[in-house]
Amino acid sequence: MLAEKMASNEVRKDYLLNRWVVIAKERKKRPTDFVKREITPKIGVCHLCPGNEHMTPPALLVYLSVNNVVRKDRDQEGFCHKNWLVRVVPNMYPAFSPPIKENLTLNQSPVFVKAVGHHEVVVESPRQDEHPGTTRISQMVHVINAYLDRLTALSHKSYVQHVSIFRNHGDEAGASLSHPHTQIVATPFVPTLIGEELEASKDYWNKNHECLLCDVMKKEKDGPRLIWENSSFIVFAPWASVNPLEFWVLPKKHNSNMLSMSDHEVKDLAKTIHVCLGGLRSLVNDPPYTFGFHTLLNETAPNCYHWHLEVYPHLSVWAGFEKSTGIFINTISPEDAAKELRSAVEAETKTLVQ
Repeated sequence: MLAEKMASNEVRKDYLLNRWVVIAKERKKRPTDFVKREITPKIGVCHLCPGNEHMTPPALLVYLSVNNVVRKDRDQEGFCHKNWLVRVVPNMYPAFSPPIKENLTLNQSPVFVKAVGHHEVVVESPRQDEHPGTTRISQMVHVINAYLDRLTALSHKSYVQHVSIFRNHGDEAGASLSHPHTQIVATPFVPTLIGEELEASKDYWNKNHECLLCDVMKKEKDGPRLIWENSSFIVFAPWASVNPLEFWVLPKKHNSNMLSMSDHEVKDLAKTIHVCLGGLRSLVNDPPYTFGFHTLLNETAPNCYHWHLEVYPHLSVWAGFEKSTGIFINTISPEDAAKELRSAVEAETKTLVQ
């Protein structure tokens, strides 16, 4: 009886990576099982709030509203812009730092390289409580445009091979600041995860003459894991999700990097992020999460790689089995996750604030 019962669990392989996940139906949980405890807001001076601009390094990029027109500028030494919409500042504790010389030649050792690059913080709003799931669409558009501006600037650096744009929300996700912010890290190499995705995408293209994620998108569009879509993006729970309630956002138009987005697509992405994170917020009482953009910098693989956004709620702990084997256990099936998120996101679309 026990063997028959346990056989209902499934082991699934990731679309792109050689990574396996146990979908533990016998440990099945509902999203409400993950509702987090109430966390007391941090008290103290927030150096990202308006009026405290002097507490950060000078901004590399500032979005200002001048006569209802958005103007872009940057701070100067000894002068900080006030009344901003979005600020991008160097991280005060960077993992990667710019070189002294712009035309630096990197050490080619296989086991060592200087941590040359950039580490920046996008301050998403002057308001302390304006996170993606609660923000106005117009503000989210400014944030995404700031991502694109910095991605463009960093991609022109000769020593930068990859730019990671990611957001940690909540203490458990690693957010050291409660003020809404995103981090941008430019590295002198392509991270292993992105490299593995690229190689898998190339292999699939060589065998099928089709983009792997374009094919995935066709299959997920009318399937049980679909969560939401608009004219430019589709959202679904991936077949082998590592995290409970994990979902991916894919652009319907194929491109290997996100710099190709039109103004219409930027607005559609802003709506997509807002309603999906708003739905997650209402479903699980504002859980901790991380999101990350997977994108290339150049057109080295324009046909096979498909940029996308992955969202990972932090609702479970990776313990001994996961850390010692690299095999993950997910206690909510992607199908159940999609069903719950679909309803929550649908409700969220009725409260959109432009």
